[in-house]
Amino acid sequence: MGIKPVTHVLFDMDGLLLNTEDLYTELFQNIVSKYGKNYTFDLKMKLMGSQAHETAEIITSELDLPMTPEEFQQECQKGESLFANCKLMPGAKSLIEHLHKHNVPMALATSSGEDSYHLKVDKNHSEIFSLFPYKTFGSSDPTVKQGKPHPDIFLVTAAKFPERPAPEKCLVLEDAVNGVKSAVAAGMQVVVVPDTRIDKALLTEATQILNSLEEFKPELFGLPPFDD
Repeated sequence: MGIKPVTHVLFDMDGLLLNTEDLYTELFQNIVSKYGKNYTFDLKMKLMGSQAHETAEIITSELDLPMTPEEFQQECQKGESLFANCKLMPGAKSLIEHLHKHNVPMALATSSGEDSYHLKVDKNHSEIFSLFPYKTFGSSDPTVKQGKPHPDIFLVTAAKFPERPAPEKCLVLEDAVNGVKSAVAAGMQVVVVPDTRIDKALLTEATQILNSLEEFKPELFGLPPFDD
């Protein structure tokens, strides 16, 4: 897919900047194990990028759990303390700092709710995340009507920039199939750093597929290159 110059960069968070996806797997498996169920990767694929209430609805329905989506969310909240010690993904810090240094407009577009965001960030990562002047928390923002793969979160986030960039001038950085679909639906280019278990055939809409953010070359998108 042809790469075109951009002016603004939108970042997903879970699985792209923070290693929370494995922690979500642990959290959800702990809950569903009580009912003799398994939280499989195929199920995980269906809900990556979903809002919290959508995730709860999908899991309780797919696994036929004897609990309501609201009860599932309550169980999740009891175990969310494990996110407090999540780690930054390789290349995340240097890329954010680089774009900030060169005054490239950036924003965070996460499906997490605001409380969940603070749980993951405040203890160890508040300084690096403070470099995002604009943040959208999909699960707690009423203007984000539908989660990924719908385009809402990226359109809402792009509208926060004072320049109001056209979608084609925005680059999305993602890790999930639903995130790629969301960005494409929003009319934006998207670079994806997927879990190695994801079939690349599901990512054909992505502008570029990388193994790590460390491989990202800003200059390909008309952005300032890393200093040698």
